[in-house]
Amino acid sequence: METLTTTCCVVGGGPAGMMLGYLLARRQVPVTVIEKHGDFFRDFRGDTVHPSTLELFHELGLLADFLKEPHQRLEMLSGVFGDHHFQAVDFRHVPAHCQFVAMMPQWDFLNFVSGQGRKLPHFDLRMQHEATGLVYRDGRVAGVEVQTPDGAARIEADLVIGCDGRRSTVREAAGLEVVESGVPIDVLWFHISRRADDPQEMFGNVNYGRILVMINRDTYFQAGLIIAKGSFEQLQSAGMDEFRRTIGRIAPYLGDRVQELQSWDQIKLLTVQINRLRRWHRPGLLCIGDAAHAMSPAGGVGINLAIQDAVATANLLARPLRERRVGDAELAMVQRRREFPARVTQLVQMNIHRVFGWVFRRPGPLQVPWQVKVAFRIPGLQRAVGRGIGIGVRPEHIADARPERGGVTVRKLAVCAGVVLAVAGVLLLRKRRCSRH
Repeated sequence: METLTTTCCVVGGGPAGMMLGYLLARRQVPVTVIEKHGDFFRDFRGDTVHPSTLELFHELGLLADFLKEPHQRLEMLSGVFGDHHFQAVDFRHVPAHCQFVAMMPQWDFLNFVSGQGRKLPHFDLRMQHEATGLVYRDGRVAGVEVQTPDGAARIEADLVIGCDGRRSTVREAAGLEVVESGVPIDVLWFHISRRADDPQEMFGNVNYGRILVMINRDTYFQAGLIIAKGSFEQLQSAGMDEFRRTIGRIAPYLGDRVQELQSWDQIKLLTVQINRLRRWHRPGLLCIGDAAHAMSPAGGVGINLAIQDAVATANLLARPLRERRVGDAELAMVQRRREFPARVTQLVQMNIHRVFGWVFRRPGPLQVPWQVKVAFRIPGLQRAVGRGIGIGVRPEHIADARPERGGVTVRKLAVCAGVVLAVAGVLLLRKRRCSRH
């Protein structure tokens, strides 16, 4: 069996894993990222890159190149709630360089980050390497067993980091305890063509006991029909004609385009989960991202929360990894740093799900309560929601590469403080001399 040795083995080449691999490698930590697929091209993945993530690329000096990748910019989000059109979210005032959400296919995001990683001598990306188990030595995780195109292999590492998603092989092999939260929804994803005169900022359509999410992909919509959990088979039994009528009732502007949906093969079921690990680590092993806390698609925050985990992990563990002294205390620091934002975000998502349940119980034309109309007129509400979604709870920053923010840097502050102290010292010395004379 082939054996590869590295300092850190990152399992999973999604946003968290790829970002973590890049950040560790740029800080001179030898890192091997393994991804079970041969490419990143998989549809219906998290594609919302929020201002908090774009700020990280700014801090890394990569923002201009990143925004050359194909994307659409969302500065505001609106929708139709029954008979009422509403403006829900405004990102134009978030405290970041990019005051918008970039809608970018995840394969473009991953190709960009992996391309930057390949420029670094300590970055090793292994495609078509699937983790099948863990290697143990003296009671601690010491590596990963993998299946490659050439057969079984082993990657030995000082630390294994599981970034392999909500169905994590790593966390299952480690026997880490998962705490589940009940989720009342699933999502049906599909494509439908988009026309130039379609609403630009339209995002949600709520009516007839259904919720339809429409993500602008320039030439088409990536549409998601939110349904009650476990009701997909019932929808299928009603037939494709009824499914098309349902979509047409919720979003009449789609007109005859619903006829593009001809087969259930065009509809992909996302089984929504919200869960978290009680303990994210054990000796030699750490889980982050969806492997540590699976998120609902509500708010599109999952990818960004996972990337924040990666940044915190690199900030806290890069030096211990270089010095080969990562113990339980260092791994616990990552969980303490990132568990609070994950749990707060999940709590918000579960409350959003309660609103979905209220909609499901009203199958007819929806009349919006006056309280909701009044709420949408509260000054600053859309900005506050934009900040909550766009920046999130406890946003992370690149510890060793923070550029100017608002014209002032830590280095500038230190220099200014030094000058002030020096001037004060000179004045004090002259005052004492004058008092003597």
